[in-house]
Amino acid sequence: MARVVSLFLPSWSTDRLRRTLGTAAPPVEAPLVLAGPDGRRRLVLALDAAARRAGLRVGMPAAKAQALVPGLIVRDAEPPADAKALDRLALWALQRYAPVAAADPPDGLVIDTTGAAHLHGGEDAMLEEMVARLAASGIAARAAIADSWGAAHAFTHTMTRPTLVIPAGDSAEAILGLPIAALRLPKTMVEDLSVLGLARIGELAAKPRAPLTLRFGPELCRRLDQVMGRLSEPIDPVRRPTSSRCTVCLLSRSARLRQLPVTQAS
Repeated sequence: MARVVSLFLPSWSTDRLRRTLGTAAPPVEAPLVLAGPDGRRRLVLALDAAARRAGLRVGMPAAKAQALVPGLIVRDAEPPADAKALDRLALWALQRYAPVAAADPPDGLVIDTTGAAHLHGGEDAMLEEMVARLAASGIAARAAIADSWGAAHAFTHTMTRPTLVIPAGDSAEAILGLPIAALRLPKTMVEDLSVLGLARIGELAAKPRAPLTLRFGPELCRRLDQVMGRLSEPIDPVRRPTSSRCTVCLLSRSARLRQLPVTQAS
């Protein structure tokens, strides 16, 4: 049976920025948001844990965020840099944990660890190590392992604990109590389903499929089948670098165990 890890990095953009700035980075207790243009408006595109605790959220106007939180630090968002660093982090996961790993934009990784967990002390120990290594590098993370990419992603984006292992064969049953938003559906579709009184995956799974497909199109049932493991979702893995000049390749094994290459040029 397949076993897939989803790593969710809830403050990826701000964590990456702090790593890039090094000693010049704002202190972790200072609320930080990253803003960017949306038409004629400037919106919050990412925020750290301190800004989240202060009541700010992604999508709100940056000017409103500044008015609500005196002393808020606002920097420009850098989506291309975030994406490149996420690919480098996926390469680290591939070299460290399993031969199939990929970025799961905008703020996560997916790793097929089928048959590999025993090399790291078992699934519990492997997830704990992943999260601890990221934390040591200033990157907040949550990790879940399940029978499918969809299920692991659903758990890691809804849980509050740092790690979660869903026993092999239990994912399809375990996900039934999760919110429908965990299915990676468009926000408008989730809102429309809520109007129909559907809030949980189990409620959705109990409904006849034909009316759902007629109203919402094929994506809804496709996501449902993926999360329940009935439909495969291939992972397009990050490719190992071929150039001997690649920074990651030049790192010694001991250096790789201490350092994550998210701020270096590939």
